Amino acid sequence: MTSYLVRRRWTWVLHPVFVAATGLLPIVALTFVPVLLFMKDIYPAIADGASLPPFKAHWFTPWFFVLRTVLYFAAWIGLAEWLRRSWCNDEAMVRAASTGAIVGVLLISFAGIDWMESLEPGFHSSIYGLIYLSFTLVTGTAFAIAAGLLSPRPIGPSRGYSGLLLAVLLLWCYLHAMQYIVIWSGNILKEVTWYLARSEHGWQFALAVLSLGQFVFPFCAMLSSKVRSDPHWLLALCVLTLGMRGLESAILILPALHGLSPAVTAVMLIAGGIFLGLVLLLAFEAAVARAPEENGPIASIWPRTRGEREARSAGQER
Repeated sequence: MTSYLVRRRWTWVLHPVFVAATGLLPIVALTFVPVLLFMKDIYPAIADGASLPPFKAHWFTPWFFVLRTVLYFAAWIGLAEWLRRSWCNDEAMVRAASTGAIVGVLLISFAGIDWMESLEPGFHSSIYGLIYLSFTLVTGTAFAIAAGLLSPRPIGPSRGYSGLLLAVLLLWCYLHAMQYIVIWSGNILKEVTWYLARSEHGWQFALAVLSLGQFVFPFCAMLSSKVRSDPHWLLALCVLTLGMRGLESAILILPALHGLSPAVTAVMLIAGGIFLGLVLLLAFEAAVARAPEENGPIASIWPRTRGEREARSAGQER
């Protein structure tokens, strides 16, 4: 949606990646079915609504939780289809992206509160929805850039994409820092304990790795113009960013789940991650292969853009 509103080279060259990635939303929705089947075992607010305030008790009734989840995925899938159909129609692209940006941001924020913050019903943060939004934004940006770099089609100079990745990482860091500062300065017991649970039993080391691997190292690396201009460095930073998303997910989710065996949980997460990763990767590659034919004009854009670049290079050499 941002690429539709900010028309640059990336609007065209990364469009097959955007279409293929958002086309996987129905598969992602299916992976959420086990969460819905075992939601009473996962979410204390759903298992024991009687101990909650009236509004929260009604909000986390099982049928309403399922209904909201279905609405989230239905809306995202509908937006993805609308964006795909509006391609190469300037007015339609602006309408779809403008509406989608508003609706998408609101629904992603609500989904983060429903799916992750509610794991600890006593905890509340007014910025948590934005933190979850930044989580998805960083993930999507790193994946799209990495997929574009691995594509045989040239995506252009790396410097601009490095700046884009750095911008979303700074936003992610800023939101996390703001939540930490506000909660710690307020010193509210139910909110501070959220951080205390993630500062013991080894989680403090995971937090240190996340801070170094997701902010300190990428920020310092991208201060170098050589790193920003090198596609290999950029690809490595994107892969590192995606790896850090798995670590951040563990930090946000696992301390809230009690009675887990560390060894069994680690094995299950690795096995589940490999299985889902392969399924989504194969589906994504198939979708990318179909993207040029499905999007019509995009198939003619690639040869023309590549031909113009080759002609320009040949002219400069002469």
